[in-house]
Amino acid sequence: MRKITSVLFISAVVTGFSATAAQPPLRCVIEPDRAAEIGSAVIGVIDAIHVERGDIVREGQLLAQLRSQVERASVSAAEARAQADADIRAATANYEFQRQKLARTEELMQKNFVSMQAVEQVRTETSVAEQKLAQAREQKRVAKQELEFAQAQLNLRSIRAPFDGIVADRYVNVGERVEVKPMFRVATVDPLRVEIIAPAALFGSIRKGMLAHVTPDVPGGPSIEAKVVLVDKLIDAASNTFRVRAELPNSDGAIPSGLRCRAEVAEVAANAQAPSAPVVSPQETSQSQAALKPGTNLSGNAAK
Repeated sequence: MRKITSVLFISAVVTGFSATAAQPPLRCVIEPDRAAEIGSAVIGVIDAIHVERGDIVREGQLLAQLRSQVERASVSAAEARAQADADIRAATANYEFQRQKLARTEELMQKNFVSMQAVEQVRTETSVAEQKLAQAREQKRVAKQELEFAQAQLNLRSIRAPFDGIVADRYVNVGERVEVKPMFRVATVDPLRVEIIAPAALFGSIRKGMLAHVTPDVPGGPSIEAKVVLVDKLIDAASNTFRVRAELPNSDGAIPSGLRCRAEVAEVAANAQAPSAPVVSPQETSQSQAALKPGTNLSGNAAK
């Protein structure tokens, strides 16, 4: 009876490893690495649109322009104030004159040609001239800051791409008033993001840095290598699964996002196909071999 149990144990182990080797591919979906709804920071009316759905854009590229006549006029006025230096030249000339006058007056006082009161008056006039020069320079600095502020307000009227990607959708047209609703949707398609749903039984066997073979669910879809970049530390109790994220290069844009796919993690698949042998005691091994000898029945007695 012990020999029969050993034979059945070996058969069950072999059957179990066969089932493990037949582990089906994991379900997954291919998504953009980043996606953003692009809107306006200010209320305005659209004056021009420079991109269309499907266009490839670069970070900082102009997508749309709002009406900005008032802001442009403010920038022009601020530039004129910032570039005007007549006040500084006048204040500088007056200060130099007062400084030279003070030097002459002090020299005359030493020769007793003028009184101390006259010297003090010239010193006061020189100090006032110096303060006027400092005030002119301060006004120049304030004018430059006003120019930066006016330029920043003008820049708010330009809608630009926040990162490299593709225009996934356009929601507005020229002449529309924009407030809080988005104007464009921009998505990054290089690289792509593969979200893999893995059963809880594989938790701990999939690690960051492993390679996953991703096959899109399209006729004749090729198997593409993706690198695991994130493994969730939590398991969803409702589905008894956890999520794995892989990065899929797509420099030529040949792989569209939004596809369902199947994924196989390379090391996990290799371990499933090459299981380790079960531990069997020498006594059970000899009994199993004896039970399987030709001419021997399952009870261990020689066949008559």
